[in-house]
Amino acid sequence: MSEHRRKPSQPPQGGGRAAARRGQSGSSSGRRAAPRGATGSPADSYGTSSHGSESYGPGGEERPYGGRAEARRAAQRSGGGRRRAAEPGRGVPGGPGRGRGRATGPVKKRIIDYPRAGKYGWQRWVPSWKLVSGLCVGFFGSLVAIAGIGYAMVGVPDVAKTAEAQNNVFYWADGSQMVATGGETNRQIVSLEQIPEEMRNAVISQENKTFYTDSGIDPKGIARAVLNMARGGETQGGSTITQQYVKNAMLDDQSQTISRKFQEIFVSIKVGAKLPKDEIMAGYLNSAYYGRGAYGIQAASRAYFNKDSVDLSPGQCAFLAAMLKGATYYDPAGATSIDPAATPEANRKRAKIQMQDTLDKMVEYGHLDAATRAKYTELPAYQNPRSNTALSGQVGYLVDLAKAYVINNTNITAENLQQGGYSIYTTFDKKKVKALEAAVKKVLKENIDPKKRSKDTHVQFGGASVDPETGAIRAIYGGEDATKHFTNNADVTGAQVGSTFKPFVLAAAMKWGVRDPEGPAEQAQDERTKVSPKSLYSGQHALKIKNYDGTVWHDDKGKEWLQANDGDESLGEPPNYQVDLRTAMQFSANSAFVQLGMDVGLDKVKEAAVDAGIREDTLTGTTFPSFSIGISEPSAIRMAGSYATFAASGKKREPFSVTEVKSEKGTVFRHKGKTEQAFTAQVADNVTDVLKTVVEKGTGTSAQLTGREVAGKTGTTDGNRSAWFVGYTPQLSTAISMFRYPDDEKIKNRRFLKMYGTGGQQSIHGSSFPAEIWQDYMEQALKGEPAKAFPTPEPIGEVINDIPEPTPTPTVSETQEPSPTPTPTPSQTEPSPTPSTSETCQWGWCEDDGGTDTGGTGGEVTTSPSPTDTGDPGGNGNGNGNGGLFGGADSTG
Repeated sequence: MSEHRRKPSQPPQGGGRAAARRGQSGSSSGRRAAPRGATGSPADSYGTSSHGSESYGPGGEERPYGGRAEARRAAQRSGGGRRRAAEPGRGVPGGPGRGRGRATGPVKKRIIDYPRAGKYGWQRWVPSWKLVSGLCVGFFGSLVAIAGIGYAMVGVPDVAKTAEAQNNVFYWADGSQMVATGGETNRQIVSLEQIPEEMRNAVISQENKTFYTDSGIDPKGIARAVLNMARGGETQGGSTITQQYVKNAMLDDQSQTISRKFQEIFVSIKVGAKLPKDEIMAGYLNSAYYGRGAYGIQAASRAYFNKDSVDLSPGQCAFLAAMLKGATYYDPAGATSIDPAATPEANRKRAKIQMQDTLDKMVEYGHLDAATRAKYTELPAYQNPRSNTALSGQVGYLVDLAKAYVINNTNITAENLQQGGYSIYTTFDKKKVKALEAAVKKVLKENIDPKKRSKDTHVQFGGASVDPETGAIRAIYGGEDATKHFTNNADVTGAQVGSTFKPFVLAAAMKWGVRDPEGPAEQAQDERTKVSPKSLYSGQHALKIKNYDGTVWHDDKGKEWLQANDGDESLGEPPNYQVDLRTAMQFSANSAFVQLGMDVGLDKVKEAAVDAGIREDTLTGTTFPSFSIGISEPSAIRMAGSYATFAASGKKREPFSVTEVKSEKGTVFRHKGKTEQAFTAQVADNVTDVLKTVVEKGTGTSAQLTGREVAGKTGTTDGNRSAWFVGYTPQLSTAISMFRYPDDEKIKNRRFLKMYGTGGQQSIHGSSFPAEIWQDYMEQALKGEPAKAFPTPEPIGEVINDIPEPTPTPTVSETQEPSPTPTPTPSQTEPSPTPSTSETCQWGWCEDDGGTDTGGTGGEVTTSPSPTDTGDPGGNGNGNGNGGLFGGADSTG
């Protein structure tokens, strides 16, 4: 009998063995008493209760615990029943539970029978089918109830209320308003009849080919998006046009959370059930963002093609469909201020591929005939990406730089900024920005005349000022006008920096030291010899460059490298032409610093540049000797920031352009400065002291300021394709670049052009127009600020190569024009990867610019790879655009 139906035990009716036997057989244990004589003695059959509760003596005599009835009751109290008997230690002869058992009350039934009663071992933990089915019914019933409530609570969005963005207000460093922009929602709703059928088909073909037959949601896509967000991954948009329309329309909250995603799902379901498909399509195309501040197809048509949407061609429709993928990476004008990878060249390539793919799919799905499709094989002609006159001049560059900083350093996205409502407080000094622009315009007006000289065409300047004490960017010059020239020359150019790179070589030599010629290539710090500025190196022209161990360096073709100086001139006296490093910097001797870089190790030179503030991805040719003389392409902002590290006695502060961002919710971002001791004060101050000599009596004398100490360096590159001056006072570090680069995107295979004859000068060098602009600007920028002196440097290092030589006599300076001399033969100047003259022309880099190419002036020729002779500014010749401040694998401005 089951233990759940066991009757209460009856009191004994009589004594004797039979009664005892009957009582035991009727007990809850269900066990029979042992037969008489089973153990050889009648009395033995009663020797021990089957439950081990009581014992009786021979002949049925009661042991001290009582009679047989009592024994039976004791057996029942011990648990009776098969279940209790089976439990270890309870009623088992010899078990641990011998003695009196415990009384148990009636068993109560549970609502959820888990763990399962009446089951033992693993079966006790396996839920019954009733339990499982009940839980499933309850779970799915709850989901249906929640879905029903959610569906009832949401409404259908009104497209007329979408894209109502606010302006962002940008402020100068003094708190005054610079400009209100970013919320100018260039938008006008048009009817479906005003939207070409090709535009609708282009979007359907590329985004959602089952649009007219699906329910409005994609369950797989939803699950994937929710799971990705739950894991903390990147957010994902809707998978169907209906979902994307709902997302665009719900601008009141653009947060990407799981609850938000479920809300969008419910709205999408209701929209799909209640609205006609054509109305959804019109709503989507009228609310989508196409870039350039354009919401909706009509605004986009005007922004890119200056025509009404109804007049769009199939090719233009496919083009605009590509913009829906994200205009940052598809707008042919580029968006390097947000991401350096978004160069015009790279964006044009992406847009063309996407456009062609869309047209192919339109043919595949029967929306376009092959003959019509064949007419559109190139990108359509597009217009100026800026239409807001408030962003003209330098303001557009400043706004782009600030927006890029916000996007790359906060949780605010580009889409959030486009919706507006933010107050953005920048580091830009209004007076300094105007002064820098005025200095550039003065040089342009007085010296550059494209109507008079062909060599004055395509001349561009870039500039930036950084505060050494904070890293704040105080001023930039990005180009002629942000509404006409779209690349910010202060942040992305691709122009090589030339000899302005040499201070990093000197800093590396002082920080780590040169290697022991007898030791291995990898040497510990204590195995190196730190270098003093008094160390002697050869300033000989066509110097045979050696490895640190004295062996001659060879390129991958087995050629030696004879390093050229400007004008084929040597610095110093024969036979060894030795000069100290201060003099070599003063007159910018290439040979001395190329050999110093080899002795220190190019890896350490690279490390010093990065430590100072140069972005690693802008460094080029790091394994070639020419790396030490500036074949890399840092931006003006980065050059100013890295020199600011020397100005601040080795303390590096990352350049930044935004101090605070506020919204209606309060402060959402506040810049927190971080200082890193990149170099010891001893190293940095000695570099500064050497660079002071350059300005006081070297190639940079034209950058001298009235009553102020200045440290700086000139730079000119191979082929006279760029020229720089980078200099600083204790309060401000500024970099100025000059180059020639066609601004017309219609020109294929654009390249940096030589500047021989530009501005009526035989050649352009760092001490000419760049230093002139620097000096004019800095006089105004520092006006009213007290003059400060640089720290007196502590002596550092040992004198390397200390062999008595005659007093060095410089033979050329950057302010002196050397007589034209023949270009050194390839065997003299290009054991590096630089191609020979014939090879250059074969590669399409040749240009008949006139003038004698002596490789620059002031001892600053760089015989080196020229990765930016082709391709866009800000790139490395292949459109990678890696010269920006905040972006890329790190960030962009």
